[in-house]
Order: sequence, then structure tokens, then C-alpha cells
Amino acid sequence: MTLHLAQDEAADALLAVDPLALLIGMQLDQQFPMERAFGSPYLLAQRLGVQRLDAAQLADADPDELVRVFTGPPALHRFPGSMAARVQAMSRLIVENFTGDAATVWTGASSGAQLLARLESLPGFGSQKARIFVALLGKQFGVRPDGWREAAGGYGEDGTHRSVADVTGPDSLATVREFKRAAKQAAKGT
Repeated sequence: MTLHLAQDEAADALLAVDPLALLIGMQLDQQFPMERAFGSPYLLAQRLGVQRLDAAQLADADPDELVRVFTGPPALHRFPGSMAARVQAMSRLIVENFTGDAATVWTGASSGAQLLARLESLPGFGSQKARIFVALLGKQFGVRPDGWREAAGGYGEDGTHRSVADVTGPDSLATVREFKRAAKQAAKGT
């Protein structure tokens, strides 16, 4: 599988094989450029000296040390302290509720509604982010439990360019950005 979320070959390769990295990228995709958010799990893995991220390792990390790792330079997010805490909280929840295996969040879901509920239980995953992630899983990873499109809402529709779920390269990224810009303008009434 070839992803283009980070727009960086090595970072995208990690996202394609590491479910925790993918969740962390989505978690960081808030008030931060998408490419940097999805590239940050790769930088985190490099700084921790690992090939793949481990929920138990992140859950047990010293919080101050994790903030230092997130701070960089470069910082892994615009708000490295709060995002380090959020990643650690999500990692703890994955250890406690999903046997430490991030993929179980979706592989263990029997329906789109259950998948959506599981994602909404993760720190930093509100309703919209969870719906986008359901769409990302369905569109780019083939994770399609019954009702996944309904759970994803408009983000699950074919042929749309609304979110990260629809980014398959530089051109689609530009189209998604244009959609978001137009939506913001419409919301402002201009």
C-alpha cells in the first residue's frame, strides 16, 4: 500500500504498516498542517530509536521525557506538551482496552457504528475526526465493516475530496485544501 498523507516516502511507509502511527498522525491533525501531523509519527519513531511505535512503551514513558521528545526541534506539533499527553493517554487506552494493539480498534469492530464508537472513545477523536478516520480506513485500507459509509457520513462518499481520507497524492491534497477553504468561506458567509 502506498499512502501520501505525510507527502514523505519514509513517513508514509510507516503509516502504511503501523496502525499506532496512523492513529497518532490523525490525532495530531489538528491546528497543524496535515503533512506535518502525519509525518510526526515517523519523527517520533526516529527519536525513540524504534522501527514501529509501541503503545505500551508510549503509555509507560516518563511524561516529561515524552514532552521533550515532542518538543524537538522540530516540534512534532504546534502544542507539543498537550499533544504528548494526548498521545500518551491514547496509548494507555489502547493498552487497557485493545491489548496494546492499535489495529484491534478497527479489526475488532463488527460494524461501522461500533468502529465509530471505538474511535470516539480515543482521546482527541471527536465525532468529526472519528468519521474522517472511518472514511480513511474504508477508502484507503479496505476496512469496511457493515455500515462503514453511514458511520463516516459525507466523508465516506465516493468521489469526494473533503478530508485526509481522500488524499492520494499532491493533486488530491490540493483539491482537499480547496474544498476546506471554500467551506470556511461559506461558513463565514463570504
